[in-house]
Amino acid sequence: MLDRANALDTAIYAVVDVVGPALAGVMAASLGPAAAILLIATAYAGAAVFLSFVPRLPGLARSQVSIWQQAMEGIRMVAAQPTLRGLAISYSLHQVTWGALIVVVPTFVAEHFSKGAASSITGLMWTAVGTAGGVGALLAGHLRTVDRECRIMAVGMAVTATAAWPVAGEFGLGGLVAVGIASGPIDVALLTLRQRRTDPRQLGRVMSISMSLNVAGFPIGSAIAGTLTATSSSAALMMAGIASAMAALATSAIPHEIAQVRTGKESG
Repeated sequence: MLDRANALDTAIYAVVDVVGPALAGVMAASLGPAAAILLIATAYAGAAVFLSFVPRLPGLARSQVSIWQQAMEGIRMVAAQPTLRGLAISYSLHQVTWGALIVVVPTFVAEHFSKGAASSITGLMWTAVGTAGGVGALLAGHLRTVDRECRIMAVGMAVTATAAWPVAGEFGLGGLVAVGIASGPIDVALLTLRQRRTDPRQLGRVMSISMSLNVAGFPIGSAIAGTLTATSSSAALMMAGIASAMAALATSAIPHEIAQVRTGKESG
């Protein structure tokens, strides 16, 4: 059930990621930016209210310990845990690809379409990617991902590498849609593997550190792509593809059996 719950969570996030900007755009165009910002603030306030009804689970953190000390304990847990170490490397490399695409896509569109149409086309392309990600997450929910997370992630990252380059470079939207579809199973497998191999009482601290490390590659990818696109968008797409190919190789090195992980002090 854990993989199906993560699939639904990922799909909902993908839908909101598409609907949110579109709704904000309509609000800003019809009622002005202030109304759009008010809508965002209202959504956050509503989220805070609903979050207060979520039951608190017991943890291992001591209330008298400072948040900085708890953060350091979380870092030590992640560093001592083979699965989380592997995910920090592999998924951060995968995020290099996404960081690059954020820069390359609008640049590529601006080079091939008029200035007036470029913004709309870019928005539609990212809408297609987000929708594809939601579909991919729902498809992942029908797969038996438990005990196969590493394989699913590696295959998804290999597909992403090929879709980013040369497919996206040659076929544009088709490659991006393939990247979006692959992102669903990758994210579902990542969440499921991380949750299965972490002590539930330590999940809060571990998740906060692990998620921060997982997305570390995003700004790096954007920075590198920003330099490469000045000369060639194809070179930036090639870099994005290589990053996900390396991520697939790193994922294959993550221990596949829980017993193997426990020998490496799985729970820290």
